[in-house]
Amino acid sequence: MADPTPVIDDLRVESDELDRLVAELEPELWTLPTPAPRWTIAHQIAHLAWTDRSALLAVTDANAFQVLVDKALAAPGTFVDEGAEEGAHLPPAELLARWREGRTALGRALREAPPGARFPWYGPPMSTASMATARLMETWAHGLDVAEALGKARPPTDRLRHIARLGVRTRDFAYGVHGLTPPAAEFRVELTSPAGETWAYGPEDAPQRVTGPALDFCLLVTQRAHRADLALTAAGPDADRWLDIAQAFAGPPGTGRTPKGEPA
Repeated sequence: MADPTPVIDDLRVESDELDRLVAELEPELWTLPTPAPRWTIAHQIAHLAWTDRSALLAVTDANAFQVLVDKALAAPGTFVDEGAEEGAHLPPAELLARWREGRTALGRALREAPPGARFPWYGPPMSTASMATARLMETWAHGLDVAEALGKARPPTDRLRHIARLGVRTRDFAYGVHGLTPPAAEFRVELTSPAGETWAYGPEDAPQRVTGPALDFCLLVTQRAHRADLALTAAGPDADRWLDIAQAFAGPPGTGRTPKGEPA
């Protein structure tokens, strides 16, 4: 059983870094547009606050979380945007306080979860480590959107190892949400970490392979960049197909980003 403490610790660090990016913003800057269509910086932080609250309910109150699932099923194409829209209209100080409260409570709940616990989610049930990883993935991805809106750079760190692993583990989920049957055989995925190490997943002799920078793979599976703009290589038709549909986040298929130079 994997110890969830390292990823919970990394989730806290990732959240704190994003917090520092927005903590001192003037109120008008919260309305800056981000790469996500119709989403401002306020929408991005509101979405994180909303999803952290959902995760907290999943960990602490399964019945209350089921109410959220029912709402999602009733409006699968809009419930995420509605949650972000509601929070985005709050005064920035109140929104920031709500996000901080929620993520602190979630971190505490994850640390106190019993060994072997599994929690409901909008996709398959999650272990404590998986829930923390999903939250880190979203925090990193939405943090990139905020940073781009502010013209700031967020250098990649080895915290990406959690997101890369999640991206590999959600291969079959990505096929499923597109109505496709996943390949029976595992793929080999070899990624170069920000520190220059190799992160490898799957059998060494697998004929279907994906290689490239870990950063690019994480950008792909969070749909923060189009495949055409990334230095990822696929060997084999199944691996090649996967790079077109990869998705590490729960919910219906994402629309992804357009290639650079093309209108959004």
